[in-house]
Amino acid sequence: MPAMSEAEEAVAVVEGESAEGTRSGYIRDYISRDEVRATPEEVDAVQVFARRLVEDLGYKRDQIQTRPQFRVRRTPSDEKKGFPVDIAVFEDKRRDDERVQIVVECKRPNRTEGRRQLELYLTMSHADLAAWFNGDEHLYLRKRYSDGEILFEEIPALPRRGQRVEDIGRYRRKDLRTTQALRPVFRDLRNHLAGNLTGITRDQMLAPQMINVLFCKVFDEMDKGPDEYVDFRHGLGEDPDIIHQRLLDLFALVKDRYGDIFSPSEGIEIDPLNLAYMVGELQNYAITEASRDAIGDAFEVFIGPTLRGEEGQFFTPRNVVHMMVDVLAPKPKERIIDPACGSGGFLIVALEYVWRSVEKKAKKRGWTDERVALERRYVASQFFRGIEKDRFLAKVTKAYMAIVGDGRAGVYCDNSLLPPQSWDPTMAKKITLGSFDVLLTNPPFGSKIKVKGKELLEQYELGHQFVRDKASGRKRLSGTRLDSQMPQLLFIERCLQLLKPGGRMGIVLPESILGMPTYRHVVQWLRERCRIVGVVSMPEELFQPHTHAKTCVVFIKNEPPAPGEDIFMSVVEWCGHDSRGNPTMRRKADGSEELLDDVPGVADEFRQLMGDSW
Repeated sequence: MPAMSEAEEAVAVVEGESAEGTRSGYIRDYISRDEVRATPEEVDAVQVFARRLVEDLGYKRDQIQTRPQFRVRRTPSDEKKGFPVDIAVFEDKRRDDERVQIVVECKRPNRTEGRRQLELYLTMSHADLAAWFNGDEHLYLRKRYSDGEILFEEIPALPRRGQRVEDIGRYRRKDLRTTQALRPVFRDLRNHLAGNLTGITRDQMLAPQMINVLFCKVFDEMDKGPDEYVDFRHGLGEDPDIIHQRLLDLFALVKDRYGDIFSPSEGIEIDPLNLAYMVGELQNYAITEASRDAIGDAFEVFIGPTLRGEEGQFFTPRNVVHMMVDVLAPKPKERIIDPACGSGGFLIVALEYVWRSVEKKAKKRGWTDERVALERRYVASQFFRGIEKDRFLAKVTKAYMAIVGDGRAGVYCDNSLLPPQSWDPTMAKKITLGSFDVLLTNPPFGSKIKVKGKELLEQYELGHQFVRDKASGRKRLSGTRLDSQMPQLLFIERCLQLLKPGGRMGIVLPESILGMPTYRHVVQWLRERCRIVGVVSMPEELFQPHTHAKTCVVFIKNEPPAPGEDIFMSVVEWCGHDSRGNPTMRRKADGSEELLDDVPGVADEFRQLMGDSW
């Protein structure tokens, strides 16, 4: 990336580390542009909520004050203002006492203390609304008067700019907002549920419930026309029991539509009060239009680092998924597979990519909407396949594919590394080696994860020892089977086996496989069997904060290697988020901001150097 001018100096890194142009240990405040200390409170709460006010609720920066902090009196008789407010929102850019609308507290560590502070702020200021947010949970309060007495009531959400409090929750489908930062929302929900649900506290128990609720949201979005009011809503003063029943009715529709995914006995076991909290937090967003894999984000937040570390399950950021799909450029009626599909991110994005080609064709031929819908379902069901050994994740992928494209029949729960004769017979009929045009995957990896078993290892050359040839000095394959092998190496071979001659593949791998002498024989083995078309080195932040593994994306074509052919090489410096997993931003010369993300440009560079067809 070229050096930035002063006018492009990096600004607030939301929830994250400072970018260029800030001192170490500081970040740029999202509103004021001032340098502020990167304290946990500032990084995880103040900056996140300030961005949410602007991007999700539509308030303008010039009507928000963070630095210098707005202050309210300690007592009604005080002439001096005492309490500093983390964020204050005003009616307009004239930010004076009489025009303050919303005050936000981010310092108090728990809900009880946060509420006490908000009530004090509301009593001592002209603001009618207040929010407490500590990075993990939230509380919204409204001030109103009754018989001369000040009363405080919780509300499900803050109103958008220009919206009445009474209209909260009255959303048409077209009113829902997209957002880049769903992870803080899910973290908020996870922490609230873990602290307030009775009988469901472990992440492994919370995750299925969260996914059920999330699919009610996704189904509702997909089922509604632009001008229809959504059912996934929490209005002002609405009885939690009514919200609870509405969600049960939604989930009944989901189960009825997708009976092969959800069993009749499944339900939403979250009590009405906590379910209302969840709906209030999610109702503003268009989950189906999220720029990241919302299902994957939810799963990562709710499962927790221990299980992910053991299973090697780290979900690929959506910008990388889009880049890989753009490079591989799948065509209609090409067979596409992900043999370690996780929550279905690669399959969903590839399906959307192919659908765009279908829609272009439909426009030229004047197809009706019904004809287009039929063709889209045909493509999804006949040409897309996914394998995932984790039963819960396989179910998530099937449900997600079903809701967005009816491709659920092509997703199977099995271990793709097993010999094909050991696969479930139904899957073995639909997935055969040497039959796929395009493969996209991010297989599980980790030095502590070992694949064992004679039957499994025997089928792979990379499941055997390589010994050094004394004459050439290079390693060659021996007939001795290993006792165990890392899954990422076996996946390389299985992926090649799945591709037909000329098939193309994009795979995420630890960079150590390409760079460390320990794995030199693996690179040698690979280059003798196929054509390595491109290697994209990713920054260490890509999978942080979940793992510090340095990774790369390797593009391969299943055809004999041609000595001397060019290999596309690219180094990504910015991947769109920092080590905390939150967006990185910079200010441009015109004063606007853009995401610091080199990933989307990789596909264009690839096409310029390698051509459209490879």
